[in-house]
Amino acid sequence: MLNENVKKLLAENMWDLATCADHEPNVVPVAFKDVTEDGKLVVGDVFLETTLNNLKANGGRIAISVYDAKSLEGYQIKGVAEYVTEGVVVDTFKAMVEKMFNGAATAKGALVIIPEKVIVTTPGAENKKVL
Repeated sequence: MLNENVKKLLAENMWDLATCADHEPNVVPVAFKDVTEDGKLVVGDVFLETTLNNLKANGGRIAISVYDAKSLEGYQIKGVAEYVTEGVVVDTFKAMVEKMFNGAATAKGALVIIPEKVIVTTPGAENKKVL
């Protein structure tokens, strides 16, 4: 589902996570993120309280926006997120966050997102195309 262009953009840029509950949208930028070999998106939970509450309320539905500000190439990825509090993914994010913040913050868990749809947001003829 995630072609090489999408994976490259996800690896090189920050992501915006969008969730909604009770008709109140929420969007947050995330820097602690990765793409697994099997195409799942993972996000370290450092400050995701509202996002997690929204996911509980809406069955895990989430959208991710990623784009290159210079080329304007971009994608929206819609899927379902599951929250995990242990395992290799969580340990990796804990180490990464603790190193960056010199121990003043840590990752409490991680979102594991299964993409269901990828939509082109790049301006031009392919805009809104589902990959």
